[in-house]
Parts: sequence; C-alpha cells; structure tokens
Amino acid sequence: MKRRRPRSLKRRLIVQLLLFHIVVLFMFGLAFVAFLIRADTGGALVDPQITDIAARAIARRPDGRLELRETDEMRALRAAVPDYWFVARSGRGEIIQAGVVPEPYRALGRQLDRVGFADIRDLGEPSELSAVIRKADGPAGRFTVLGEGRLFSLTFVVLFLSNLLMIPILALLAVITVIAIPWIVSRAFAGMATVAREAELIDTDRRGYRLAEENIPAEVIPLVRAINGALHRLDEGYDRHQRFVVDAAHELRTPIAILQAKIEGLDDARIVNRLGRDVGRLGTLAEQLVDLQRIDKGVSLSRGVDLGLIAQTVAADLAPILIANGCEVEVIDLGNAPVWGDAGAIERILCNLVRNAIEHGGDHVVIRVQGCAVEVEDNGPGIPDHERERIFEPFYRLRARSTGAGLGLNLVRQVMNRHHGRIEVSDAPDGGATMRLEFLAATRSLPA
Repeated sequence: MKRRRPRSLKRRLIVQLLLFHIVVLFMFGLAFVAFLIRADTGGALVDPQITDIAARAIARRPDGRLELRETDEMRALRAAVPDYWFVARSGRGEIIQAGVVPEPYRALGRQLDRVGFADIRDLGEPSELSAVIRKADGPAGRFTVLGEGRLFSLTFVVLFLSNLLMIPILALLAVITVIAIPWIVSRAFAGMATVAREAELIDTDRRGYRLAEENIPAEVIPLVRAINGALHRLDEGYDRHQRFVVDAAHELRTPIAILQAKIEGLDDARIVNRLGRDVGRLGTLAEQLVDLQRIDKGVSLSRGVDLGLIAQTVAADLAPILIANGCEVEVIDLGNAPVWGDAGAIERILCNLVRNAIEHGGDHVVIRVQGCAVEVEDNGPGIPDHERERIFEPFYRLRARSTGAGLGLNLVRQVMNRHHGRIEVSDAPDGGATMRLEFLAATRSLPA
C-alpha cells in the first residue's frame, strides 16, 4: 500500500484563509449591491447622455443666432423617444429648446444660469417627468441643458461597477494572502522549527536534554511537555540499565579472578589452557562492560598524548598472548605528533584492536604510528566491504562462532567519537585488514 504523503499545515492554512477571504468579499459585494438597490427609490437612474446629444446638435448661424441641427444622434434619440424635449441656455443667456417642455420645467428652463447639475425623477408610474440638468460642450459653445431623462436600471450598473471594483481588490487580497500569510505563518511556526532542530540533536550521548517551551504556540506546548516527559522516563530507564550492567560487571570480576586462580592451580595443562581461554573471555567481557561505563561518564582529554609510547606499551603487555598464539607483533614508529586524548582509553582500544587481530587475523600483526594516526594491520582473511560498517554495531560478530561478545569495536568507535577522531577499515597489503585510528593534533583546538 502506497504511503500517503503528509499534508502541509502551512499550505492548508494559506488555502483556507484565501478561500475565506474570497467568500467574505463576495458576500460583502452582494450585501453592498442590495443596499444600494434598496437605498435608491425605484431602483433606476436617469441617463444624462441626452444633454451631450443636445449640446452637439446646437450650432450658430453666420448672424450669430442659435439653431438646432438634425444630427445622426438627434435622429436616433427622437426615434427612441418621440416626445423628447430639452431647454439649453448658453453663457450669454441665449435659450434654445426642442419639443414640448412640460409645465413644471418651463419656469426652471429660464433659471438655468442658477442651476448646473440635477437629477429629477417624479413619483409617477411610469416616470413621465424625469429630467436631468448638466453642463455640456458643443460646436456653439458651452450650455446648461435641461432635458428629458431616460431611466435605466440601477441594478445592472451597480453589479457591473461593484464587480469591476472587486477584481483588483480580490487580486490584491490574493497577493497579500500568498505573500503575507506564509510570512505570518512562518513566524508563528518559527518556535516549532527550533524545537524540531533541537529534537534532531537528542541521542544517547546527550541524556538529560529537554526541548525548550519558549516561543512556541500554546497548542503545541502539551506535545512538547509529553515528549520531555518521555525523554525523562527514558533517561531514568537508561540509568537503571547502566547501573545494573556496571554493578554486574564489578561483581563478576571477583569470582572470575578466583576461578582463574583455581584453574591455574590444576595439574592438567590441557584443561588449564581450555578453561583459561574461557575464563579470559569472561574477564574481557567484564572489562568491556566497565569500559562502557567509563565512556558514558565522559573521556577527559589532555594535550600531548604520545601515540608511539602507547603502541610500545600495548605490544609489550600483549606479548605473552601473542607468543601463546604463535603470532608476531611489529611496532613501526614513523614519527608521531602529540594528540588530544586520554592515554588510558587509547591504550584500551588499541589493545582491543590487537586482540581482534590476533583472534581473527593471521600470524603477523603490525602496529604502525605516523603523525596523528595509529594503524593495526594483520595478514588474516580481511573484512568484506559490506560488513565494514556493521562490525562497529554492539554485539555484532563477523563470524557466528567467533569468540567475544561483539563489544570491542563498538567501544573503539565510541572512544574515537569522544576524541573527535575517527576509525577507518581498509584492506592490508597482504590481504588482511587495516584498522586506522586518526586523532586530533594537539596543535589544534578541540571542537565545541
């Protein structure tokens, strides 16, 4: 079954806010149109176009008198409105009219010098006395025109103008939503992004670390507190587990030492050798468990550790084991530089690598020191490429029947991580494996 892709909360908020704005704007437009329609009596407007037609139809004779010419516009207007009429007054006081002027407007026509704008609509049905007053320019000059006004529906005009007005508003709103809302949402989620980055840093080496509750939304605080509570419980469980392992390792050391002393006192050399190897494995396992506790408490690094001296010490300490296994060891110091490190921890992990080389390698082990690196090389069967990462996992053994608990190389990697160094596996020239430890030079500062 195909896994469903998680939905973006930010995108959902932006889309929903944009749709909400569109709906609100649309409803506001409808309400605005309804208000204008109801606010206007009759739901109609007077068309002022007749005043412009009249002004363009007025011309001046050569003798200076005004006359009305039958323009195309005028003929079309008369065809549409047979009883069309108007009264026009020039700035000189000249008056010209056409059609039968209704009685209520005859006196008003003589007072057009005092009126410049008006929309007049009577209360009758149909409106027969509707009129309009406008100033208009024509060939004979500027006139104030009083004429019959044709009514047209207000609804269409309001709808058209409101929709025309809504388009730029909606476009502006969309731009604001697409640009401003993501910015606002990003700021609101900034605290959560910080918490997510902090959560990525949590691992077993940073126990006791908790997620911050500052600058995050109140709705997310219960989740952060639940995570912090879970981390607290995990820390307590880890501490109990570590105390048990360390206590068990310490308790095992005494009976292992007693058992080893009793075995060495036996007369049968074969039994002594066989049981001695088994007891040695138990002792090594107990020491490795104790080393885990030492690493967990931290490694105290000091400046100027001599890798060459540590290599010689390890070779000398393991000489009896090497001889017993018919193995030769060679220490090659090509010139080493002082490094940051814990001499005891470096000595223990180098012992682990040499023991592994003895157990899984051939009959020749080389400890090579050069600069800030130490290499342990053997001539055994080597390590396959696909296994070179897994061998550092705890309790993983390259060969199922091999001795050991699978903790040695895991301890080596942990110690190297605490030293800000690294361990690499490669092929040896003679077909075996080479374990290379690289440390931080004492001339450099430790990473924060």
